Amino acid sequence: MKYYVIGDEDTVLGFGMVGVDGRAVSDAAEAEAAFDAATADPEVGILVVTERAAELIRPRVDRYLFSDEFPLIVEIPDRRGRVPGRPTTREMVNKAIGIKLG
Repeated sequence: MKYYVIGDEDTVLGFGMVGVDGRAVSDAAEAEAAFDAATADPEVGILVVTERAAELIRPRVDRYLFSDEFPLIVEIPDRRGRVPGRPTTREMVNKAIGIKLG
């Protein structure tokens, strides 16, 4: 199992420095192509996507988030910080399991 990252150039470069492959995207077409490639690769088990890249293809990302398909998708802030209005990982976990974890 391997990781793959989709996001801005800085995020992809940073993950690349620790050996994680990825693709920098700047528009919806690039994000779609990167997402298709990552989800088609059976070796990719965890797909890290920046929040802003995910917003470019939100319906596709959400379909994967709420399914039992692999890879597991993890959204992270990019170098500009969190996208306003997006729930934190803690908030999503609390909602998913129905209890508050702190």
